Amino acid sequence: MSRIVHSTKDQRNYSMMTAILCWSGMVVMSSLYVTIPLISMFAETYGITLTQAAAAGSVFSLGFAMGCLIYGALSEKYGRKKVILIGLIALTFISILLGMVDNFSWILLLRGMQGAAAATFSPVALAYAVEMFPAEKRVTTIGFISTGFLVAGIVGQVISSLITQQYGWNAVFYVLAVVYSVTSLLVLRFLPKGDIGQANASIWASIKQFGAVFTHKNLVLSYMVALVLLMSFVSMYTVLGGYLSGPDFGLNQQEILYVRSTGVLGMLISPFAGKLSKRFGVRRLLRGGLCLAIAGLALLGVFSSLPILIGMSLIFVGGIALSVPSLVSLVGQLGGKSRGIAVSVYTFILFTGTSLGPILSINLMKMSSYMVTFFLLALVLGIGLLAACLIHTDSEDGTITQMAHKNQG
Repeated sequence: MSRIVHSTKDQRNYSMMTAILCWSGMVVMSSLYVTIPLISMFAETYGITLTQAAAAGSVFSLGFAMGCLIYGALSEKYGRKKVILIGLIALTFISILLGMVDNFSWILLLRGMQGAAAATFSPVALAYAVEMFPAEKRVTTIGFISTGFLVAGIVGQVISSLITQQYGWNAVFYVLAVVYSVTSLLVLRFLPKGDIGQANASIWASIKQFGAVFTHKNLVLSYMVALVLLMSFVSMYTVLGGYLSGPDFGLNQQEILYVRSTGVLGMLISPFAGKLSKRFGVRRLLRGGLCLAIAGLALLGVFSSLPILIGMSLIFVGGIALSVPSLVSLVGQLGGKSRGIAVSVYTFILFTGTSLGPILSINLMKMSSYMVTFFLLALVLGIGLLAACLIHTDSEDGTITQMAHKNQG
């Protein structure tokens, strides 16, 4: 039996699997960002305020966050690939409907459903990577998936703007539907099915394991890092937009988009996280990435030279790009057999931080200058560094599965 298992693993095309997961992560998460350029158009078309129009993004976030808590448990019972595939099919049909409607209430309803469908990918794919890839390839693969997530923040906005200018906003969702249908075929054809870890377990029993997650000190510390990680990422770009359009630089929206686009260069370091983790260890790489991000963020408001500012933003983004795959790998490791639940909670908390980012940055900008705001955001990220320094993966600490058994005993 063991020979058959090893033979199956040897036949897996890990490069192809990694490429599909990276691509899928980018196109799925792009759906979050495509309505950002459409806010003013929605407000004008439907006679609503900008705040009301922005709800098209907020309801997506709400559906996504809630879905993250459910699909990990579903994937534990029914299998990771099946949940990802059903989510992509659902995204295809919901995107078609979004392109067809012409009522803002229906747009809000369908965007909430789209967010819930998109949540089938992120936590499940990360758990799939931890489960299906050998240890020496795992962090690299998670790095590529994380790169897809991060790049989506720029690609989604740029593609949406270009399509809307040429064909109207409805065409954005038709294009997404085509992309999701093709992606579902790629997943069906090229991703191995994998094992169903708890096929006989009830979904409710899996969901009840959420409590065990928060009895594990190292996982709680990891979630503290997750909360501030993308919170600082979104906050930085929110503040950067105001900083660049202000009197110090006076850039227009197109020029600001060019500056944002350079962030992709910093994200390209993420796939190398695997090799770096082999040399330095996952925890050390996480701490190093956070140190880089804090340094870049703290120095963003110090210099008045645009090239230096872009350089600091690249250092910040590079630090985030190293931290995200390291943290996911660590959470999956600490989760043990309940890694689906552990990664689901991680994704929920990560996305909660993303939602809080704009609120935090806007309030900080009201109270202080741009330089002070960047420095305060660096201090917030410093809380994550402190938590990361307290994480230990000694064998006596165990996984959440072991903790759950102890609690039952």
